[in-house]
Amino acid sequence: MAEVVHMIDSEVFLAFSTYATIVILKMMLMSLMTSYLRLTKQVFSNLEDTAMAIAEDKKKLVRTDPDVERVRRCHLNDLESIVPFVVIGLLYALTGPVLSTALLHFRVFVVSRFIHTVAYIMALPQPTRGVAFGVGLLTTLSMAYRVLTTALFL
Repeated sequence: MAEVVHMIDSEVFLAFSTYATIVILKMMLMSLMTSYLRLTKQVFSNLEDTAMAIAEDKKKLVRTDPDVERVRRCHLNDLESIVPFVVIGLLYALTGPVLSTALLHFRVFVVSRFIHTVAYIMALPQPTRGVAFGVGLLTTLSMAYRVLTTALFL
């Protein structure tokens, strides 16, 4: 138990906490962007969401919009990538990796997610978004490999 407490006090854990917080806040910002676009474009997903809208036929406001859907899909992709990063990154930090290696993993992942978001929102040509996604995925898989090879219990 003392070893786990020592790991939590380590620079690697503090670095992980910082970078995990950054990508979680980025992910939360995506939900705010979705809400903002829904309100400004008067595009709602449910009839009850139109309660504060000014329109005669509120049923017409329940529709899809390409810009709203683009941001929403980007947010869903964040959920698919950031949640595994946070879980695996925590386990990775507890394996006691070298600080420079851990920082490389954390920074590469964070940068890849920001590039992915910019590429998605601005509709940059492929393979920009695909490469950014792949880099983040490979980074998370690299950390998972370290966790499995360090703490494999069969």
